[in-house]
Order: sequence, then C-alpha cells, then structure tokens
Amino acid sequence: MSFTVSVGEANFAALRKEKAYYVDKTEIIYELVHDTKNKVSLFTRPRRFGKTLMLSMMENFFDIRKDSRTMFKDLAVSRHEEFCREWMNQFPVLSVSFKDIEAEDFDGAYEMLQARLADLCKNMAYLLDADRVDADDKVLFRRIKSESGKRSDVKNSLKILTRMLYAVYGKPVILLIDEYDVPLAMAGEKDTKGNEYYRSMLDVIRGILGTALKDNEFLQFAVVSGCLRVAKESIFTGTNNFSSYSVLDEDFSGYFGFSEEDIASMLEAAGHSEKAEMIKEWYDGYLFGNNRLYCPWDVINYLSALIKRENAVPKNYWKNTSHNGILLTFAKRTDFNINGKFEILMNGGSIIQSIKDDLTYDTLHSSEDKLWSVLLMTGYLTKARAGEEGETVHLKIPNREIMGIFEEAVARLFEDNLDSSIQKTMMEAFWNSEEKKAGKAISSLLWKTISYNDYHEDYYHAFLSGIFTGLGYEIQSNKETGLGRPDILLKDTARRRAIIIEAKRSGKKSDLDRDCGKALNQIQERRYADGLYGYEQIICCGIAFFQKEAKVKFIKYGVNYA
Repeated sequence: MSFTVSVGEANFAALRKEKAYYVDKTEIIYELVHDTKNKVSLFTRPRRFGKTLMLSMMENFFDIRKDSRTMFKDLAVSRHEEFCREWMNQFPVLSVSFKDIEAEDFDGAYEMLQARLADLCKNMAYLLDADRVDADDKVLFRRIKSESGKRSDVKNSLKILTRMLYAVYGKPVILLIDEYDVPLAMAGEKDTKGNEYYRSMLDVIRGILGTALKDNEFLQFAVVSGCLRVAKESIFTGTNNFSSYSVLDEDFSGYFGFSEEDIASMLEAAGHSEKAEMIKEWYDGYLFGNNRLYCPWDVINYLSALIKRENAVPKNYWKNTSHNGILLTFAKRTDFNINGKFEILMNGGSIIQSIKDDLTYDTLHSSEDKLWSVLLMTGYLTKARAGEEGETVHLKIPNREIMGIFEEAVARLFEDNLDSSIQKTMMEAFWNSEEKKAGKAISSLLWKTISYNDYHEDYYHAFLSGIFTGLGYEIQSNKETGLGRPDILLKDTARRRAIIIEAKRSGKKSDLDRDCGKALNQIQERRYADGLYGYEQIICCGIAFFQKEAKVKFIKYGVNYA
C-alpha cells in the first residue's frame, strides 16, 4: 500500500477511512479514563499540535451512536479489551468547537456563536422526536436552533443539550469542547472600548462553560482544549475535579506532537529516512513536560510535499496558521527592555523567566512575565531543560522554523522604527564621502536593532538592506548570486550617481580598518562598477563590522586604492 498523508484532516473517522498514515495517540483515552477521576480535563497546546484530531478521535471512540470497532482495530487502545467493552460506543457524546468564533466586535462574534450552536442543534434535531425529552427543553432547543434565543438560552445551551441527551439514552454525557478560548483571544485582541468586548464575551463563555461543567448531574466527564489556560477564577470557578495540563506538565505530555520514534517510523514508511536530520532541524525542539516533540502540522505538510516532489525542501508551514502579531507587540514594548533577551534567544541561547500558566486575555500585555508565558504556551518558545519544576523556566527558540518567524518580526520592527533623521544624516555622509559621519550613523542604527546569527555576515547584509530601504533609491542586493556581484548597489538614476557597497565582518575591533580596505579592494578586483555606464558619480564603499560598531571607507571609482 502506498504511503499517504492527509494535510489538514482533523476528522478521525475520515482519516481512518482514507487509510492515511496515522500516528497512534489512542492510548490517551485509556490513561485519561482509567488513571484519573477528572470531571473536567483541560489540555492547552499551541496551534497545530493535534488538539482537534485528538477530540475527534475521542468522539468516535465513545459515541453511542457509532460502531467504531473497525476504526480502532490494531490501535493502542484496542489492547485494553475489557476497557473497550465498557467504554467504546457506550456513551452519548456532545462535541462542539469554538474555532473561528471571532469578529471585530462583540455583536459580530456573538452572532457567530449563536450560529455555531444552531448548527449543533440542527445535527441533533432527532432529540425533538424523543418522548423522554422534557417539553420545555424542546422549546429552548428550538429557540437555540433558530438563533432566536435569549442570552440566558445561549449560556445554558450545553447544559440543556446534555440534559436532553441524558433523557434519551439514560446515560451521562461525555462533553468535548475544542478551542474554547478562541472567542476570548479575539475579544482581547480587538477590544478598543475599555474591555467592553472582552467583558461581554467572557460573561457568555463563562456562562456556557459554567452551566455545562459545574455540578452538571448529566455529565460523565468533559475534555476541553485551547491554547491558553484562562485563569480558573475567571472562567472555571467552582468546577469540581478540574485538572489542567499545559506544556509545562508531565502528565499526558507525549500525546500532542510527534516523538523521535514517531518520526523515524513515519519516514521509514514514506521511504525518506534520509530526511530525518533536516526535519529535526526545522520542526523538532519542543519540550512538553519531559517529552521532546516535533510539530505534527509541519511534518505532515513537508511529507506531503515530498510525496509530490522528491527534492522538496522544508519551509515555514506554521507561521500562516497562527497570529504572529504577539511577537511584534512584545518587541515594541520599550518599557520592558527585552532586546538583550531577544538577542540571546536569536543567537541560540536560553533565558530564565518566571512563567504563569493561569492567564486572562484582557491582561496578556500587562507584564513582561505574562508575555513570555504567552510565547511559551503558544509555541514561539519552549522549555530548554527537562525536569524543571515551579514557575522559573529556561526558555529557548525551538527550531529553525520558529527562528525564521523571530527574524521576520525583528526585521519588521526595525523597519517600522527606523529613525529617518539618522537615515538622512547617513545618506548625506555617503554622498559626501564623509567616513566618520557615515560610520557613526550606521553604528547608531545598529544599537537600535536586535542582532542575531551571532553577528554573521548574513546578519550585517540584511541590516544594510534594511537601512537603505524606503529612501527613494533603486537598491540591488545580490549577495547570494556569487562572484561578480556587490553586497549592495544603490542607484540614484535621477542624478546619475551610484554607491557600491561591500561589507565585511571583523573578528576583532582592531581589524576594522584592515577589513574596510579588503572590501574596497574586492570592489575593484572584481570590477563591480563595470556595468554602471553613464553614471557621473560612482562611490565605492567598504564597510567593516565588529558587533555593533561599524567603520566606513570611501573612494571614487577609477582611483587605484590597492
């Protein structure tokens, strides 16, 4: 049988029917039910780590309206034969997702929530035909189904549905809620009226969850998923037997994400074991509890690309699945002074931070600790060391993919905050060949950005490209094309003048002068200016960098400066 993967398929039944490759995580069912007495279990993980597929798998296992024996045949949970007889397809299941419940204001989001609940009721319309269901519940059901219910009906919706299911089947209900915090996340982000949007949405979501989870005699147990744990006193107050499992917790930590063994088995099945190191560099590095894991979304996407193209190279699949504005927002907070920490992280190091896993979306930006916590919980950072307990944690960037997201955010931050007055001074110095003035201006700009790649030449090249952008000149940056191309070519065609720039990284401060000369010699020896016909002024510029210091030398084209 040929190897296939299904990108984006979060429906467990469809995945098994397609016979697509499935990394077996079904043992979590046995561990959750057999080894705990949780009334409510909350699993928080970053986006695209398999939460939705996990809940879909649970729904198919427990749902009394299904026959899932074939679906779970040969999977890990099926080894527990007595457990499967007792639990497989033995309970009514109510499954709802709050994914995509987001809008610019509360009214828009509330309408979407009503529509989602209405769809849920339409899929359960058979309950209206059951004689055992209370007549008043049917009235409430019809109002929710038609989106004509009051706010109190919406808040009580899941409680009403569990009561109706219990009446029909005579068994308590297993409740599955996916992405419970999405409405709150969007409300916290979009709120522009003194938390009015957030407070209103919190009131509704607290009502829905509170009535469904707290002292609900029709509930067997509930499993809830999301990105962040919203503080219990904010939303889960009074819920009995409530247990939360975040990326910091050891329990259940191996069930979200792919392990090294999972990857090895998958690559062997795909016939691409030679890609193991590359996949590790790009998509590994997450530490949940004490389990080291890969991001499933990225691995599946890359394997799908490999099936189509043998020479496919890894790329960033994750950045477009989640809102990356949190990084830029954090980096812009001058009151936190986090540039030094960002530099350590982006140069492959780790930092020590206090982490809080109880958060509220309306106060995420209120302290530095909370923002570091968000970056950890949402997958931009990971624990750097296993075995750490308590609130103090070593943090690092997990892999090459996320490093790229950091670099993009830092580049954008620098562009957004580039000091135009320093740029103007710098350009005047360049056109007038004022070496000290140009060097001082570039050094000033260097101090205003976050450096990474341990001051490699690529970093300085990207930095130079950034500081010349948006000044009205034609800029060519051809570092990657090989011999015969300068690092930066800046053209002022209106005045028929140009600047050729070659940059060097110095090993120590005393080498700056020498390396400027080397850069100028390279421009002449490789005849970088030969194609600039008709330009009346051509300035050759050698720039040498040592950490955040720059030295500049100029010479007009055609002068022998060997």
